[in-house]
Amino acid sequence: MDKKSLIQFIKFAVIGVSNTLVSLIVYYIFVFIDPALYIVGNTVGYAAGVLNSYFWNERFVFDRKGQSHLKGIFKMYLSSIFIYLLNTGMLFVLVHFIGISEKIAPLIVACVLLPCNFLINKFFTFRQRKSKNA
Repeated sequence: MDKKSLIQFIKFAVIGVSNTLVSLIVYYIFVFIDPALYIVGNTVGYAAGVLNSYFWNERFVFDRKGQSHLKGIFKMYLSSIFIYLLNTGMLFVLVHFIGISEKIAPLIVACVLLPCNFLINKFFTFRQRKSKNA
């Protein structure tokens, strides 16, 4: 990994902490209301975290030029659908098959998916096309 990518990954991870906090606050509100709502809480929290992620990553991590916000948000949610499916599947397996608490499982999942999420965002969501004159 080159120096620029390492710095991006560190910034992405720091912003990922804020995304995780947003997601978990929403998630735990649902779990507090009824533990059976953990999948609903995960979905709503995840959507809120993705919007937070786009806002901060677009400004501070990836040098995004010439891409409309609408296209950027669309690409962010599109890539996030893939990560969400992995997230929810792993959450379900950890809670129902492995027996990890629904309060701890999302933290494990977030740590496991961080590198995958970074790569998808770097090479898809915020990918810059090289200009012909560059």
